[in-house]
Amino acid sequence: MGASVFGGGGGGDPYMGGLMAGQAIETGGEVELVALDSLDDDDLILPVAMVGAPTVMAEKFLSGDEGARLRTEIEQTLGRRVSAVACGELGGINGVIPVTWATNTGLPMVDCDLMGRAFPELQMTTAALAGISINPVVMTDERGNLVKFDTITPEWAEKMVRTVVTSMGGEASMCLYPMTVAQAKEATVVGSVSRAMEVGRLLLEAADDPIAALCASVDGYALIEGKIVDVERQTTEGFSRGSVTIEGTGGHNGRFLRLEFQNENLVAMEDGRVVASVPDIITAVDVHTARPIVTEQLRYGQRVSVIALPCDPIWRSPEAIELVGPRVFSYDIDYVPVEELHG
Repeated sequence: MGASVFGGGGGGDPYMGGLMAGQAIETGGEVELVALDSLDDDDLILPVAMVGAPTVMAEKFLSGDEGARLRTEIEQTLGRRVSAVACGELGGINGVIPVTWATNTGLPMVDCDLMGRAFPELQMTTAALAGISINPVVMTDERGNLVKFDTITPEWAEKMVRTVVTSMGGEASMCLYPMTVAQAKEATVVGSVSRAMEVGRLLLEAADDPIAALCASVDGYALIEGKIVDVERQTTEGFSRGSVTIEGTGGHNGRFLRLEFQNENLVAMEDGRVVASVPDIITAVDVHTARPIVTEQLRYGQRVSVIALPCDPIWRSPEAIELVGPRVFSYDIDYVPVEELHG
C-alpha cells in the first residue's frame, strides 16, 4: 500500500505482486532489507522492474523465475557477482515484485530505488540524472524469451524497450542501470522502501480519519473528495493513457477535478487551473480507507479522495525538471511545488 501511495497511480496493480511475494517468502524464506551502508562500496546492485502497460499486468501473469534469468544474464555479461537487488521504481507492483526476485535469487533487497515514486519512462530516473549508464538493459518475459540492449542513451533504451515489450505481449520484466553501492549512494532515493513500509503500516492501523493521517505522514494535501463521473482510458505504445473526472461531494460539492495520466497521474486540474503536477505525486485513494487506487483500477462511480504530496527533493532541480517536469509530457505549464500551490 505504501508503494502505491508513492507510485502516484502507476507502477502496476500491487495485488498480484503481493501474492507472489507472499508465496515466495513462504517457500523461500524472508528477504533481508539492507541499507546501502551495510554493503561494500564496490558491491554490484541490480535494479529490477516490470515494464509495460499496467492494464496488461493485471491479466498477464509472471512465471516467477524472471529475476533469476535477469541476474544470470547480468553476471555473465559483466563478469561479476550481483550482491543485491533494488527497486527500479517505488510504485505499485514494482515496489513489491523485487521481493519475489530477491527470494528466488537468494539476494538481499536494498532500501533504495531509482525514483522515489513511479514515472512512465526509463530515462526518468535518479540514475540517469546522476549520469549512470543504463547499460546493459536486459528484458525477459514469462515464456523465457530474453533480450539484451546496449544503447547510446537512456532515451534510446526507452524507444527500443517499448518496441520489444509490445512484441512480448504488453509487459515484460527487466533490469537496468546496474551500479556499485558507491554509485547508488549518489544516484538513488535512499530509504524509500522502509518509508513506504511505514506508510503502509499507518494505513492498516489508522481508524478514525485515515486520509488525514495519510496526509500528515507524507506532508500531503487533500485536493478533492468525490465521485468518479467519467473515465477515459486506452492502451497505446506500451502505456496506459487517459483521464478521470471527479465530481466533488459533501464539502466539495459543485467542484470538478480532472486527473490526466500516462501510467502515473501527471496533472490535476480544477476549472482549468493546475492544482498539482509532476514531479510531485498525485494519488487517488478510497474515501473511507485511504487505500491507494492505481490508474487501471479507477472506475465510474467510485468514491475517492485525491491527495498530492511533495516528490523527493532530488526531482526539484532545474536539471530534474527538464527530465520529468510537466513540459516533458506536453503540458504547457511550469512546475510549481505542491506546497506553494496549497500551503
